[in-house]
Amino acid sequence: MAKRAFDLFFSIAGLLILSPVLLVVALAVRLSSPGPAIFRSRRVGRSGKQFSLLKFRTMTEDAQLKGPMITIGDDPRITRLGAFLRKSKIDELPQLLNVVKGEMSLVGPRPEVPEYVSLYTAEQRSVLDLVPGITDPASIKYAHESDLLAATERPEASYVHHVMPDKIRMNLDYAARASVWTDLLTVFETLARITRR
Repeated sequence: MAKRAFDLFFSIAGLLILSPVLLVVALAVRLSSPGPAIFRSRRVGRSGKQFSLLKFRTMTEDAQLKGPMITIGDDPRITRLGAFLRKSKIDELPQLLNVVKGEMSLVGPRPEVPEYVSLYTAEQRSVLDLVPGITDPASIKYAHESDLLAATERPEASYVHHVMPDKIRMNLDYAARASVWTDLLTVFETLARITRR
């Protein structure tokens, strides 16, 4: 109950305070390249229920037809504006709406696409007992995930067999000791890293 109140308070406050920024970014995305301002991605949430994760579009309109589900290094599908939105994490702000709707939390495991969830082991599927979030300790550790994967010979295989299992392990460990206080610290640490970048 306290976590839901925490999520609602900060997500609604964030939407109200940032509404001018959201409108400007949406217009900029719409004018900078063909396609909608908001990108909807099918993700798997709590109890395996799928939902549409919202992001500002950072890639070309047909990006899903031209490459893997993960982005690697200087992915040519990423638009010039999209590169800035990704680096600043501004592209994630529409997910505050997902939080208000109860599909996500401010802090929780990043939701995966159904294709990757289908590869989970029975033990890993326990992460689906948690409400997915906008940020988490694993997101902080893998802030440079795209560059990390670009340095491997088989990026998607490296993600599936090494990065993804480590993220799940970290999230399960975090969930075992999570509280409103640890969530607040995680949000502040995320904001601090974004500011430093």
